[in-house]
Amino acid sequence: MSRPGRERVRLTVRAIAGRAGLSVTFCYENTDARALVRNAAVSSRSRHDREGQAEHERTEASWRERALNAEEELSRTQKEVLAQRQQIGELLGQIRYFDQMVPGESVQRLVTENSTLKHRVHQLTQEHRKLQERLEGARSNLRFAERRIADLDARFLDQNTPQQPQGLIAGSQDRSKKGSPSK
Repeated sequence: MSRPGRERVRLTVRAIAGRAGLSVTFCYENTDARALVRNAAVSSRSRHDREGQAEHERTEASWRERALNAEEELSRTQKEVLAQRQQIGELLGQIRYFDQMVPGESVQRLVTENSTLKHRVHQLTQEHRKLQERLEGARSNLRFAERRIADLDARFLDQNTPQQPQGLIAGSQDRSKKGSPSK
């Protein structure tokens, strides 16, 4: 009788009688057999109830954990939404403050002034570029003039210097060395 319970078969008088090889009538008429069948059915139900309860508790724990996680995430999200709403309120207040500072007609004046300043910046940029080009040209002319002056100086010195024979220059150097005291 314990075997059908382990096999997860529903315990009925007919199932137990068939398993035991007895007639159903014998199980109903014999008081000892009837008591055994009733006890087996009750113990089977209580074991099934315990197993079902354990399965239910495992499932319930899993769902409980999910619910706690969802509640925690919900509260975190609500706090974040509240913080964002406060920030939006502050920014809207700043916009209102700026709208009050700048009435409609002064907005037009600011737009006009802004476009005038942009035009002036464009003019100054063009003027700066022209001056940069002129400066580069002046520097190039200066370099050319310095080379030309150096070339003319070299020519002038070559024309004004008398050509002395090589021997005389060497002899005069020897004399200057002899006449000067050595330190």
